[in-house]
Amino acid sequence: MKRVIVFLAVMFMTLSYGQEIKQVPQISVSGEGKVKVIPDQATVSVSIETKGNVAKEVKKENDEKTEAVLKLIKKMNLAPADYRTQRVSLNPQYDYEKKKTLYNATQTIEITVRDLNKYDELMEGLVSQGVNRIDNVVFQSSKMAQYESDARKLAMKEAKHKAEDYVSVLGQKVGKAMTISDNTQSYTPEPVYARFKTMTAMESDSAPRETLAVGEITIIANVSVNFILE
Repeated sequence: MKRVIVFLAVMFMTLSYGQEIKQVPQISVSGEGKVKVIPDQATVSVSIETKGNVAKEVKKENDEKTEAVLKLIKKMNLAPADYRTQRVSLNPQYDYEKKKTLYNATQTIEITVRDLNKYDELMEGLVSQGVNRIDNVVFQSSKMAQYESDARKLAMKEAKHKAEDYVSVLGQKVGKAMTISDNTQSYTPEPVYARFKTMTAMESDSAPRETLAVGEITIIANVSVNFILE
């Protein structure tokens, strides 16, 4: 009998506690923070592609062009950490019309340009040294972590301001936050797929040219917050 009484008492306390939790007045709101930034650097992915009939010769020619490209990069005083070989390949390709096997050698190099004033000079130099494919250009900011933090703070401020707007007509106040959910999607810079002129066309333009319109990148943070109402 005593066990039954104790069991019922525990159940009653548990139910009462659960009811008390549910009765805590709350408000759930979301907030968004946006920070617009002018990029100050770019990541460029370029490829040296060579085709031919003999695998050994194709690879040798591709290696020579790659060496010339790397010498140019070093000559422009880019830090060693700012460029790396991303991919190397040598593939046979069978030509069904000519009924013979051709070979395609490719080396892809990723370069970080921390001074956008060097962009045009670098691109023209790369093409002159053997780069025949510019895969993409991604504009970024060197202070991304700081701007992401700023966006998160703005999102929290908007969430609190929104909660205060809702409860202001009720004579209540926004209390402590019970839960905070970060709904921010990972920031991925959008690549700019580049097209470039032949060197003959480039050399015919003697005047300096501006070929970039970097614009702005927008960093967005999203949060959901549950506030206690007082």
